[in-house]
Amino acid sequence: MAALRVLVGVKRVIDFAVKVRVMPGGQGVQTEGVKHSMNPFCEIALEEAVRLRERGGAAEVIAAAVGTSKCQETLRTALAMGADRAVLAEVAAGAEVGPREVAAVLAELARKHRADLVLLGKQAIDDDCNQTGQMVAALLDWPQGTFASQLELEEGGAAVRVQREVDGGLETLRLRLPAVVTADLRLNEPRYATLPNIMKAKKKPLEVVAAAELGGAPNPRLKVLGVSEPPGRQGGVRVDDVPALVAQLRQSGCV
Repeated sequence: MAALRVLVGVKRVIDFAVKVRVMPGGQGVQTEGVKHSMNPFCEIALEEAVRLRERGGAAEVIAAAVGTSKCQETLRTALAMGADRAVLAEVAAGAEVGPREVAAVLAELARKHRADLVLLGKQAIDDDCNQTGQMVAALLDWPQGTFASQLELEEGGAAVRVQREVDGGLETLRLRLPAVVTADLRLNEPRYATLPNIMKAKKKPLEVVAAAELGGAPNPRLKVLGVSEPPGRQGGVRVDDVPALVAQLRQSGCV
């Protein structure tokens, strides 16, 4: 079996257990002083890459992130979970980088590091973006398997089989390598970074390069105009019979 080089994209997001608060004026969400962690779907993608290496199917696992210097903490977590080395494509604090720019950087990193397989989470929990993997595949002109619930490397390492959940059941794809795969929730359960591995991660290489040098100049095509809290839940109304229910629905504009 040929050993592969796997590039895993990871993203730093507000921790899923933190209540997100909108900044005054609707100019985004509060991020200062808030706990951040690795995007859960990125953790699943990283876990699958590490398991692939443990099974002898991968020679090296490279974790990559696009963001500010604060992303180094997330990459250190990736190293503690089992990645061999990490790369940060750094952007200036406050700079806006959209999914298209992130995809361009990851595609260039895949070329630069001669990756055979790119693994990404199927979506990010902060902005719900689920297009990055598809855009990376398009920029590289590689086959893609999205929302993977099972990943298996074929004997010889020339292709991977990806099982994905669709509306009609399960669909299995055969992708000739190199390829891009995005991880779904059921692909695996990520491991915890143990204290010894956290200490070892401090000695693993973490390269920092400018995102602009990799085609990720802060010039996003997608712009967030405003953020607002969801409307508060209103109290229920009790009605006596079906005609009263229909009248209430008409009055509220539901029918």
